[in-house]
Amino acid sequence: MADTTNTLPLDVQAIVDRFGLAPHPEGGFYAETFRSTDRVIRAGGAEREASTAIYFLLPAGTFSALHVVEADEVWHHYWGGPLELTTITPEGVAARVILGDRLDAGEVPQAVVRRGVWQAARPADDRAVLAGCTVAPGFRFEDFAMPPRAALLAMFPRHADLVRALTR
Repeated sequence: MADTTNTLPLDVQAIVDRFGLAPHPEGGFYAETFRSTDRVIRAGGAEREASTAIYFLLPAGTFSALHVVEADEVWHHYWGGPLELTTITPEGVAARVILGDRLDAGEVPQAVVRRGVWQAARPADDRAVLAGCTVAPGFRFEDFAMPPRAALLAMFPRHADLVRALTR
């Protein structure tokens, strides 16, 4: 990854520095803040931590690319502008929710993405967003998939505009 030290807005760089965030493969920056010592056995017999949590920062103009996690994920809004969270179920049903602190405008402070549902996120306006993600059973990169754009276009042809906007 390229060095972003001098290319991020000061408030974003301050957050990256304060929380020790690193670039995430799907876009943005993250740092794990919790990994449970309790263990669970997933369907199929794989053992995982009961839960994990991260800080997740998306600077303005960036996005978290379409990906899928084989665990339930709860998104939490902490700071900055609203976050647009887009999902596509395996059956191809797309939905969008806006996380934020303007409850009177329909924003919500938290949203759940069920395991196996495709997801992507981006700032809903021109401000950075600091969110959190709690995953149960705990997140591991081996339970994460982020296929190339062509594969997602083949899976979800009726959502081609979304796929193009939320993949690299």
